[in-house]
Parts: sequence; C-alpha cells; structure tokens
Amino acid sequence: MKGIKLAIASLIAGATLVTLPVTAAEKPVDLNALLSQVKAASASESQINKEREARFLADKNEQGALLAKAKAELAAETARGEQLKATFDANDKQLTELTETLRQRSGNMGEMFGVLRQFAGEFKGIFNASARRVEHPEQSALLTRLAESKELPSSDDLTAFWTTTLSRMVDGGKVSQLPATVVYGEGNQAEKTVTQIGEFNTVSEGKYLTFVPETGKFEQLPRQPDKAVLEPVADFEQGDGSIKPVFIDPSRGVILSLLVQSPTLKERIDQGGEVGYVIMVLGVLGTLLALFCGARLSLIGGSMRKQLKSEQVIKGNPIGEMLVAYQEHRGDNIEDLESKLDEIILRNVPKFEKGISIIKLIASVAPLLGLLGTVVGMIATFQAITLFGTGDPKLMAGGISEALVTTMQGLVVAVPMLFLYTIVQTQSRRLIQVLEEQSAGFVARYQERLHAAKAAA
Repeated sequence: MKGIKLAIASLIAGATLVTLPVTAAEKPVDLNALLSQVKAASASESQINKEREARFLADKNEQGALLAKAKAELAAETARGEQLKATFDANDKQLTELTETLRQRSGNMGEMFGVLRQFAGEFKGIFNASARRVEHPEQSALLTRLAESKELPSSDDLTAFWTTTLSRMVDGGKVSQLPATVVYGEGNQAEKTVTQIGEFNTVSEGKYLTFVPETGKFEQLPRQPDKAVLEPVADFEQGDGSIKPVFIDPSRGVILSLLVQSPTLKERIDQGGEVGYVIMVLGVLGTLLALFCGARLSLIGGSMRKQLKSEQVIKGNPIGEMLVAYQEHRGDNIEDLESKLDEIILRNVPKFEKGISIIKLIASVAPLLGLLGTVVGMIATFQAITLFGTGDPKLMAGGISEALVTTMQGLVVAVPMLFLYTIVQTQSRRLIQVLEEQSAGFVARYQERLHAAKAAA
C-alpha cells in the first residue's frame, strides 16, 4: 500500500514538471500507460528543445558572419575615404599650383578681363536701349556673352568687341532704313519701313517714332511736334541722296517723350475742374462786357466831339442836351441854369458807368475762385494721402493740378480784367470831365451875358 502511494506521488510530480496537455482521447487506462505516456512526452519535449537549440546556434553563426562582413566593408570604406582624402588634398594642392601658374602667366589679362566685363555690361545697357538694336541683333548677343563670361576672353572676342564699338560710332552718324514693327493708334501694329537718323531719332511715314526697349518695337508718338517741325520729315524720307533739312532730338528721344506728357491748353483748362470752368466763363463774360462798354463809351465820346464842333444841336449826346437846356433857360437866373445842367450830368453819369462795376467785380472774384479751387484740390490731395499714403505721387497729381491750375486761371482772368476796368473807367471819367467842363463853360458864358446886359442898361 505504501509502495502504491509512492508511485502515485512520483507520477504527479513528473506530470507537473512536464506540463504537457493530455487530450481525452489519449487518457491512459492504468498507471503503466500513464507512465509510458509521460516518458514519451518528455522525450518529445527534449527533441524539440534540441532542435531549437540547434536553430539558435545556426542563427548565431549566421549573425556572426554578417557582423564580420559589415566590419570588413567598414574597413574597406574607411580605407577608400582615406584614399579619396589623399586624392582631394593632392588635387587641391595641384589646383592651387595651377591657379598661381595661371595668375603668373596671365599677367595683366585678369585686370583686362574685369575691365572688359565692366565695359561690355555698360555698353550692353546703352545698346539695348538704342534703336540700332533692331538693325544689329548679333551685337546684342555678343555683348551679353562678354558681360556674363567667366573665362578670359580670346583674341577673337576682343576683336569682335572692338569692331562692335567702332560700328556704333559709325552708325551714330549714319542714316539708314530698315523694316520694323511699328505700333500706332489704339494698339495697332504693322510692318513698316523706318528711317533711323543716327542715334537721335526714328521716323516713318512723316511721323516721329520712339523705341521701346522692353518690346523691341517702335511706337508712333500720340502727339507729334508742331507743323513746322513735322513737315520736313516726309521730304527727308523721300530724299534722292541730296541734303535735306530735318529736326532731330539731341536728347535721343527724351524731349519728344516730354512733349507727349506736356498737356495742351485744353488739357490745362480741364485740369482746373468745375471751378476752372466758372473762372474761364467769368473771364469771357468780363472781356465781352468790357469791349461792349468801351465801344459804347467810344460812340458816346464820338457824338460828343461832333457836337463840340457844331453849333447845331445833335440829338443823342449829353452835350447836345446841355446846349438845348442853355438855349431854353436864357431868361432864367443863373441858379436855375446850373441846376438844369447838373441834372443833365447826373442823369448821364450812370449811363457812362453802366457795367463798369461788374468788370471790377469779376476782377475781384476771379482770384477768390482760384483760391477756392486751390482749397478743393488740396482737400482731394489730402484725402488721397489718407487713403493710399504718399507712395504713389500719381494719386495726388489730380488734386495738386486742380489746386495750382485754378489759381493760375484766377490770376489769368483777374489781371486783364483790372487793365480793362482801368481803361473803361478812365474813358468814363474823361467823358464825365468833358460834361463838367462844358457845364462850367455854359454857366460862365451865361454869366458874362448877364453882366454885359447890366452894363448896357
């Protein structure tokens, strides 16, 4: 009994150490079978562990081989790096030696190369802005290559550059014709024959052109010079080899470009805005009124001068009225005659001065309206500055133009109005003075007759 218990305990311990699953189908029928099964499982587990150990050892050997291979490659690359470093150092030393040799052998060629690049770059800018670029495009390519070159120029390059500069000097005094694209009107363009007058101007079909470097095309000036300047152009283009006079722009198109930008008289007036129009209308009305008053006073003065030369009464003039009053009041006392003559003078003075005060008013109001336009223009300018700042002057140009133009218009109207007012006022006062002189003469003659009558009595 004791032996059986010991056997059972051994089996339980063995099963605990092995920990192998036993299925219900493999359930032993007795203790011997159970023991056999445990021994078989232990043997299988041992075989599995041996296989795993064998695989682990194989993997370990393989990893060792890879490690050895990696170390060998690292050593090879390290050796290659050292070799490349040595090669680099040798090349660097050789490059330094060669550079020094080049410097010694080139001598002043290096300085000449720098000067050539500088002059080629400057000459390229001048040439590209010239109309001659259309005639010689190959020269533009040469200058670009020389200006951007990083190698010493060859003798052929130096010769080509020298030839190009000489040709530019020759073309500066030559007149030539060539086909080119001309832009005219509202963006229209066509192929036309243009005539280049040295480096100064380009003309076509009797019109002056300007060259646009950005597009490489010619543009017809929207506003051409005066007729006296423009007329010789057509004869010059159709010249038969003889000498033909023509006007040129010594500034190479700058003066012609300024001509386009300079406003005409109408544009100047339009810059004044509504205030400017009012000032100009007042100026026209004041001028017409002054002419009318001057003509009226001239007619009155002419009739008065005729009356002074005649003993007969001429109707329609103040002196004739005074003569009639003198003849009608011969029997009255002198005070009545003086009153009648004064009444005639007072009645005619408003006729002489009619409209003159309006001329003076216009002369006084015109500068004030100009000042009003100035204030309005400056307000617009400050509003533009408030909204857009001072970065773009074109935004303020309208307000500044209105401010300055209206002031000019006010002065242009006021100054002639003052002269016209002075002339008409002087003419009116002269006529009034003549009436007063004639009135005093009539009174004096009447008084002399009274004294003569008393003396005779």
